[in-house]
Parts: sequence; C-alpha cells; structure tokens
Amino acid sequence: MSPNAHPIAVTGASGFIGSALTRHLVSNSRGPVCAVDDLGTNDRFQNLSGLALADFFDSSDFLRRIELDRGLPPLRAILHLGACSDTTETNGDFLMRNNFAYTRTLAQWCLAHGVRFIYASSAATYGDGELGYDDDIALLPRLRPRNKYAYSKHAFDLWALEHGAFAGPGAITGLKYFNVFGPNEYHKGDMRSMVLKAYEQIQATGQVRLFKSHRPDFADGEQKRDFVYVDDAVALTAWFLDHPAAAGIFNVGAGVARTWNDLARAVFAAMGRPPQIEYVDMPEPIRTAYQYSTRADLNRLRAAGCHLPLRSLEDGVRDYVQNHLAATQ
Repeated sequence: MSPNAHPIAVTGASGFIGSALTRHLVSNSRGPVCAVDDLGTNDRFQNLSGLALADFFDSSDFLRRIELDRGLPPLRAILHLGACSDTTETNGDFLMRNNFAYTRTLAQWCLAHGVRFIYASSAATYGDGELGYDDDIALLPRLRPRNKYAYSKHAFDLWALEHGAFAGPGAITGLKYFNVFGPNEYHKGDMRSMVLKAYEQIQATGQVRLFKSHRPDFADGEQKRDFVYVDDAVALTAWFLDHPAAAGIFNVGAGVARTWNDLARAVFAAMGRPPQIEYVDMPEPIRTAYQYSTRADLNRLRAAGCHLPLRSLEDGVRDYVQNHLAATQ
C-alpha cells in the first residue's frame, strides 16, 4: 500500500478546529481519516455527522495503543488538535497531563516511526506580546506565558526544541493558532468565539457587550486580536500535511490586528442591524493575563512557500452568520 493511502489520525476530531479539519480531509479525498476524541454527553458527535471515517478511537484507547505500539493501522500522519483549550482552566496538573504529556507521547511515537506529526500550539504562549509575535523557534525560551493553559502549551514547544524535534528526519510542526472562529464551536461553552456570543447577544437584547479597556493607551473595545476564519485555519493546517519540509513552529492567523469593535460591527452588519455596543468591566481574574493586541507574524509561513489567500474579518463573519448561524434558526 502506498504511504499516501495510509490513514491520517486527527485527535480532537469532534472538536471545533478538529472537526472542520476532519471534514476537510474526508470531503476532499485527502486520505482515510481515523478520528480520535471523547464524545462525552453533549451533541458534539454531530460535528462528524455524515463523514465516512476509517476508524474511531477514544483518546485514552488511542494513547494506550500508542504506548503499547500495537493495535493501530499504519499511519500517514497524526494531526494533534486534541487538548484542553479552556484558557481559564486553573488545574495545572490536568493541563500538563492533557496538553503536555499526551502531546509528548504522540510526538515520540511519530519520531520513532517516521510518521508526520503536526500539533496545535497557541498564540497564548506569546504572553503579553512584549516580545512580539515572531514564530522563530530561537525565541521560544524568552517567551513568558501568563496563564496555566498557555504554559502547558509552551512547555511542549520547549520540550520539542530541547530534544531537536523541529529539525532532522521526521521533524515535527507546531501551529500557533490565533483567534479562530466559525462553525462547530457551539459546544465550547464560555470558550466560544465572540462572533457566536455577539450573535446570540444581538438576538436576545439587540446589543453586544464588550470589555472596557483597563489601559490608558487603548480605548474601550479597541483591544486588538488576529481573527482567523476556521476554514482558513484548516486550509493552512492541511498545507503543512503536504509540505513536511516546513518543520518548526508557525503562526496560523490572518496577519492583521482588528479591534473588538470591528468584530462587533461586522456581526451587526451581517445581521442587517445598526451597531449597539455596551462596555462592561473586565473581570478581575483575567485582567493581569489579558492580551491587549495580537497579530500573527506570517513572514516564516510565506517564506516556507505558503501563499494561501485568507479572508477578511468581515468576509468570515458574514459567511459564519448568514450561512451557518442564521441558517439554523
């Protein structure tokens, strides 16, 4: 059998980005897909509805098979999107087991077997952004994450750097996702994007609530983020599957910093309503770790040969609101 006919394992396959990636791979005949995830008791199984999968493993079973090195088909790649993505999680031991140790075990197995390994890091690892958002791995030791979630992600980035996993045969690739939004995020609770939250708020009250600024150099609602539509994040992820020479860490974003006010106005426009924005105090527990401006530096991505087009915030919001959120009403 040709290696390209071997299955691709996607962890977190029923999650937000994971399900969009799984659907992209299956729908575009990119190869058989083994889905890895824990479906739990909510409706996230619907994110995989209608997809013909080569196999399905729960997360613990998949890890056990990896550790025992048996019971798995020959794999072409592991795309590791499965993790605790709650940036407000305070249980550090839980985060390190799920986001560091699990990732390390999969990476070690892939390195030992010559299997492509692409994993989700996070823009949260850049901390307050004082050092910028350059994805050069040489800068990793200087970064100072500001919450336990970010630390658990950064810890694996540093492990991979220390063990030479970003270079040589079978080198791995980490992707620092910025603020991704789009369909299939309904199950994420408070971690849902502000696009979905704004849509729901407008439906219920006719207005959107945004955090006030607690810094004099930023007006209320003028805090900035790099917002990237999930379809674009998935296309970039799949590009790395086909370009194994692009190893190391790469930012996955739009490369543009936009304000929360911009996002709110885009949602109002997509819904055909005039903007009505209320500003509320930011909760004390998140103030010290809050990022006031993020923007993915895409220079290394472009230098690696990736020139995929990326949607504007307005185009992404319009598609999400009109073709997905409103379509389900």
